[in-house]
Amino acid sequence: MRRRASASIAASPVLVGAVTLLVAIVAIFLSYNANAGLPFVPTYDLEVRVPNAANLVKGNEVRIGGARVGVIDEIEAVPSDDGNATARLSMKLDEDLDPLPVDSTFLIRPRSALGLKYVELTPGTARAGFPAGSTVPVSQATPPPVEIDEVFNTFDQPTRTGAQRSLNGFGEGFAGRGQSLNQAIEQLNPLLEDLEPVARNLSDPETRLDRIFRELGDAAGEVAPVAEQQAALFVNLDTTFASLATVARPFLQQTISESPPTLGVGAVEFPKQRPFLRNTTALNRELRPGIRTLPAAAPVLADALEFGTRTLPRTPRFNRDLADVFDSLAEFAEEPLVGRGISRLTDTVSSLRPTIAFLTPVQTTCNYVTLWFRNISSLLSEGDANGTNQRFIIIPTPQGPNNEGGPSSAPADGPTPENHLHSNPYPNTASPGQERECEGGNEDYIVGQTTLGNVPGNQGTQTSGQDGPSLAGAGARP
Repeated sequence: MRRRASASIAASPVLVGAVTLLVAIVAIFLSYNANAGLPFVPTYDLEVRVPNAANLVKGNEVRIGGARVGVIDEIEAVPSDDGNATARLSMKLDEDLDPLPVDSTFLIRPRSALGLKYVELTPGTARAGFPAGSTVPVSQATPPPVEIDEVFNTFDQPTRTGAQRSLNGFGEGFAGRGQSLNQAIEQLNPLLEDLEPVARNLSDPETRLDRIFRELGDAAGEVAPVAEQQAALFVNLDTTFASLATVARPFLQQTISESPPTLGVGAVEFPKQRPFLRNTTALNRELRPGIRTLPAAAPVLADALEFGTRTLPRTPRFNRDLADVFDSLAEFAEEPLVGRGISRLTDTVSSLRPTIAFLTPVQTTCNYVTLWFRNISSLLSEGDANGTNQRFIIIPTPQGPNNEGGPSSAPADGPTPENHLHSNPYPNTASPGQERECEGGNEDYIVGQTTLGNVPGNQGTQTSGQDGPSLAGAGARP
């Protein structure tokens, strides 16, 4: 009887078709709802507030460390407490994440260059967790994502024009000044050596650097009340020197000429006043150079005093403002962070010495910095109707084992003469610990031989734009 029942079911086309249709409907239903999770599978539901949904769509994945742990079920725009628009994401997460620590963060990240996004979940370490159905605040959506269009928008037309002009200006500014730049760089090391003890003394609390600004402020405050008297003094000096200028010749000149005979007579008549005359003689001896130049300098001094009468009436307000400036400087110098900042500057100067010692030969010996600015300026600023000189073309790679056209297990090493890898990521630049040579741009291309790292021999120190004879084997090669 069982065999007959089975045979009757299989023999019924209607029943077989109904079963097939039911299976197809279930498969279509499961496929259509695959992005929202499988039915009858328990999930851990959360709502997350983010500043911007950033091209997310329903069904995008939620991942932890690259592994999918849930999907986005709904996306809804909601206003925030401050009136700005935010987005609320309804998520269906795996049940084993329940409860998610309250210090967990959410970040919207790109999944591909075509605009597909996903939500990256970084679980926290807090003991407390979000119960199912909770809403994660917008403060947990950190850090703010940076979209690729925002990066591109920074290079707008004014920025591109400014960068082009800057590079062109640097290229023209450094052209022909390599020797001067070399000398300036060579002087940096002695400058830093001298600056280190100076900065150390200034940062020493015993130096009391703050007192100089306080005292300067006090001095300006004391001068401010008598600024009017100082102005009147210069006005009177102008009147005096103007009067002297009118009688300098011949009257003052004759007086000066007659002074030596008069002093001779006085030397005879004043033996009893020897101490006084001794002091007077010393005074006159010191005044002779100034008196000798006074006839020629009197008109210049008169002009200077005339201009001073116009300037000094403006000094009271300037002195008052200057007093405020020095008071502010005194307060700044009294800040504890000022001394600590100078100490940090001293440490920075000390730590830069090895770096500058290593980078100095790159320019002073090999002229690489000047060459880079010279070439990059023309690369991005010069060209023709088709664009600038920076163009990209596809260069076919040679064929053979481990060629550069795709992934390889070892450097390309033949058998054809063209299929050889030539790579020197760290060429010698005459820096400390390296051979004295400018290897970058001077290496010989050895045909039919794989060359990795520094090429054999010394390539010399002669590069484009340098003066002086070239060494053996040197010379800039394109």
